Formats: sequence, structure tokens, C-alpha cells
Amino acid sequence: MAARRILVDLLGFTGSRGGTETYVRELLPRLAERMPHARFAALTGRAGSGRVATFFPGAVQIVPWVGADPATWALGAVTSTDLLARRYGADLVWAPANFGPVFRGVRRVVTVHDAIYDEVPGGIADRAQRAITSFLMRRSARTADHVLTVSHAAAASIGAHLGVPAERISVVHNGSTDPRPQDDPAGVLSSLGLPSGRPIVLSVGNRMPHKNFRGLLEAVASLPSAERPVTVIAGSRLPDPLAADVDRLGLARDVVLPGWVSDAQLEALFQVADLYACPSLVEGFGLPVVDALRRAVPVLANDVPVLREVGGTAARYADATDATAFGAAIRAVLADPPDAATREDAREWASRFTWDDTADGVATVLDRALGEPR
Repeated sequence: MAARRILVDLLGFTGSRGGTETYVRELLPRLAERMPHARFAALTGRAGSGRVATFFPGAVQIVPWVGADPATWALGAVTSTDLLARRYGADLVWAPANFGPVFRGVRRVVTVHDAIYDEVPGGIADRAQRAITSFLMRRSARTADHVLTVSHAAAASIGAHLGVPAERISVVHNGSTDPRPQDDPAGVLSSLGLPSGRPIVLSVGNRMPHKNFRGLLEAVASLPSAERPVTVIAGSRLPDPLAADVDRLGLARDVVLPGWVSDAQLEALFQVADLYACPSLVEGFGLPVVDALRRAVPVLANDVPVLREVGGTAARYADATDATAFGAAIRAVLADPPDAATREDAREWASRFTWDDTADGVATVLDRALGEPR
């Protein structure tokens, strides 16, 4: 039997888009092992040309006019993916980063990680771009043969906002990465200039409005100056757009904004952190919450359904839209950290989320899509 051909749309891959890129890096090598009957090929743009080949289990074709900006990525997905899939003779297109073609063509599965653009529209300045992105996601999801997503909360949101029937949505939870503790975490972090002798609160993510890092900063500012932890918010380009809020709130001695950190630095930050804070208003999954729990770091998350889904009883919750309440919860966790047994329970909970299980679930959906009649 001839190998089935799967074209993977990685036009938006840049190496700096967080969870959606972790998703493909972790899954594609595993999918190749689970689907020996399939031959994978990838489409990527200029920004992904030197990165995708490091993990992708097949041929990589570069579309040179697609850059790192969302506009050319979207245009490439709309105009080129299905055309190139036909030229390649693909039996299936998988678009793993929220959207792909917007018209029916080659059989297609799209992974929609969330419907955040509809749930958190953002400020006036970025609403036009978000409206375009939301439209493309909606069209891509509605014209796909099947939609994958990463949590039951995300599935409900996709049904409500994107209009995809529940029978065409499959939920496959994300996995989490194995801890890779550093022998000398202080040395690994020396370039970040962390103040010593104070509790450390860690948070990670891009600077999109739904991450609510401004809410986290306001929560820290609500605490008496002498009781404030050092809050490290990793991610983002430099200069960090949060710097203005740090100055406005008088948090210069209390907040470190290191920009993007290396894998080794992130592991070291988990090792030294006394608390992981997730103030997000909405998430598709909330991968850092699971990663923190897997490393036995206490977690305080915003009290929303998706973070309850991934954090279970292993995390603590508070309203991150109320700065005083979230600040008080931060202080309470730091004052009463979990004991060893509670930390072990948290590690056991988080260890249930594995990339091997995710790959099994995604492979099942892709195989089903390959075999379904149109």
C-alpha cells in the first residue's frame, strides 16, 4: 500500500510563538513513529527555514515570500497551502497553528488552540487585526473536515464563537515536558540579575492582552513594599512593553523582565521559583501551569474553567481581575507553601499530561481523517 501523504502547514513557524510551536516540535517526531504508513512534508516561510528542519520528520518546502509577520503567514495559508498540497499529491493537510486554508479543497484537519480573539477582543488599536484573524480562523475551522483542540474549555469556546458543530471537534490535551534540572541554577541565571534573599514569583508568556500581565503587576503593587516578592515575567521582545507599567506602578526593584529566556534558563527559573502565577483571562490549555506543577512548583491561577481543567486540585485559584484579591492570594501562598506530600500530589497530577499520549490522540484523528469519505 502506498504511503499516505500529509502536508503540515507550518507557514507561521518563527521559533518565538510559544505554546503552538512547542506543540508541533513535540508532536511531529512522535507522529512519524506512530504513523509509519504516512509520509510527512512541511510548508514554512523564511522565518522557519532554519528551524523547522531541526525537528520535522520529512521534506520541508520554503515559501520565500512568507515572513515572520502574521499578515504574510495568513496570506500564505489562504492562497498557497491547498495549491501546494495538490501539487504534492497530499491526501491530507494538517494545519496545527489555529488556521489554514479557508475554502474546501484537499481533506484537512486544523488544530484550533483557542478562540481568544473572540473572547478577549483587545484594545482599539489592535481590534482590526484581531477581527481579520478571527474571520480567517472561523472560515478555516468551518471548512475543515475535522477540528482538533487542546481542552474541553477550548472546545466549548470554538463551538460558541466559531460555529463548529461538536461532532467535528476532538479534544486531545497537550502534554508537558520532562524536567531537566540544572546543576547550577544560580549560575545559569546570573545574567538576569535577580535580587537575592527574596521569594520569587515566576510567570511566562507573550504580551497579548489575554495574558493579563498588567493585572499581575497591579496585584504585586497592591502588596506592602516590604512584602513584595521578586516577580519574573519571561517572554516577549526587548524592550518589553510591560516596562512602562513597571515604572508606572513603582515596581522597578520588584520586577524582572528578561525577555525570551533559553530552555536552560527556564528550567533554572522553575527551580528557584517559590510560586508560578498564571493571571490569564483565557487560555486554550495553559501549558506553563502543567509544566510548573510537574516540577512541584506551587501554582496560583486565575479562576477560569480552562485553568481549573489543567490545574485540577493541584493548583490554587483566585480572581486575577481583582488586583487586591490576587495580590492577597500571592501573599497567602508564599506565607503557607505546600508541604512535600502536596507537592508530590501536584507532580503526579501533572505527569498525567504527556506528549506521548497527545501524539496517540492526534494520530488517531489524522488516521480517521485519512480514511473518511468526502
